Amino acid sequence: MNQLQQMEVEIDVNPVSDEESRFEVTDLSSLTWVFKKLKKEKDKEKEIKQVAAEQRQEILEWERSELSTISNRVEFFENMISQYHAKQLEQDPKAKTISTPYGKSKTRKSKEAPEKGNEEAILQHVIENGMDDYIKNSVKWAELKKTLKIAEVSGEKVVVDENGQLVPGVTVKPESITYSVEV
Repeated sequence: MNQLQQMEVEIDVNPVSDEESRFEVTDLSSLTWVFKKLKKEKDKEKEIKQVAAEQRQEILEWERSELSTISNRVEFFENMISQYHAKQLEQDPKAKTISTPYGKSKTRKSKEAPEKGNEEAILQHVIENGMDDYIKNSVKWAELKKTLKIAEVSGEKVVVDENGQLVPGVTVKPESITYSVEV
């Protein structure tokens, strides 16, 4: 039995902890073995997640079904309470709260207030009337970034705009390598 086969038997019987890990990837063959084991674990993980998702879906459907009837009844009872309270308010405008041992019905009157409808129309109005205090400015970074270039000035890397002007507040992120594993 070679070293890879021996490790496979040991790992299947006794999963290796970080402290006990004696196996090391030293060549393409051992790397292939590790990928094979990793794929097996990822497949198990995927299967477990799939079964859990199916069960969640069944439970959600059951919950929706049960709650819809309850929701309809709750709405019916709340509507009855609101209608009764509205009649009481007509008779006595001070009857803002009606209390029983099992709950309260409360009313709250709100005053008229402006509500945002068409934001573009509001913005246009604010601009046309010079109401600059109500305008918020921000940079569209994703769009600006596409137009920027990295240049070298006096041996130092800097960021310049499309006109070659130095852009203050922008630095050069150094090149880096990241690793990812796909199975």
